[in-house]
Amino acid sequence: MFPVVDTDGNVIGSATRGECHSGSKILHPVVHLHVVSDDGSLLLQKRALSKDIQPGRWDTAVGGHVDCGETPFQAVLREAAEELGIDAAGACFVGRYVFESSIERELVHTFYIVVEKHEFTADFAADEIDEVRFWTQEELRAAAGGGLLTENFEMEFERILPDILKKI
Repeated sequence: MFPVVDTDGNVIGSATRGECHSGSKILHPVVHLHVVSDDGSLLLQKRALSKDIQPGRWDTAVGGHVDCGETPFQAVLREAAEELGIDAAGACFVGRYVFESSIERELVHTFYIVVEKHEFTADFAADEIDEVRFWTQEELRAAAGGGLLTENFEMEFERILPDILKKI
């Protein structure tokens, strides 16, 4: 079960994953964690081909649903450990926004963490992720619009990540 929320993040009910991803546009909370290296490159995950949404595309380093009874920060810690095997206790909250695709509507809570690239290792979940790697900003700009990246990541790269990258 996923929490159902209003645009301020207040829980107003619950629904199954299937209901939320059925085209119903039930607003449910998710988290994104951008892993930014000390040289300004971004870690992305290649979504497993078995995923029901945007399989095989490169996406935010960590992303997942908030469970019932969980805060977005608790969710980002859990998802970072599950997906990459990393401790994201130092994650910084950036903000939230509503993202709508053809099959779902999400209240996205965005976080970032800065890591030292030469020391970073990820023990990623092979059932969810096919590959992880750091991308330079130039590589990401070249890939944008070509179908390699998820639409949601491309939007965040354009609108949110410039402010994050200025802080590094």
